[in-house]
Amino acid sequence: MKDHIEMSMLMDFYGVLLTDKQREVMNLYYNENLSLAEISELTNTSRQAVHDIIKRCHKLLIEFEDKLKLKENVLRKIKIKKTVFKYLKDIRKDSTDPLIIEKIDRLEEEISKVL
Repeated sequence: MKDHIEMSMLMDFYGVLLTDKQREVMNLYYNENLSLAEISELTNTSRQAVHDIIKRCHKLLIEFEDKLKLKENVLRKIKIKKTVFKYLKDIRKDSTDPLIIEKIDRLEEEISKVL
């Protein structure tokens, strides 16, 4: 299951780098959870060819991520954003000064734009 989620995420980032056929097969397998036989029937491709496409694309997507790190960077930014928002929430909770609360609100807005 974890592999399916990771491949689905990698497809979101790198799917455009695959051919239309590869993208279709990978989408049917990882996002639609179809079996090799079902994909084979839908795409008019042999079951072995579908298996080979999935295996080859799986490897390609991992290589793309190893080199470009798009997924890793997005997940890192999400983690940073959660941490910053937690700190801002703590500051807001401890502060009664309306000016500070207003500045925290503006900070949250700006952070949401960039992270």
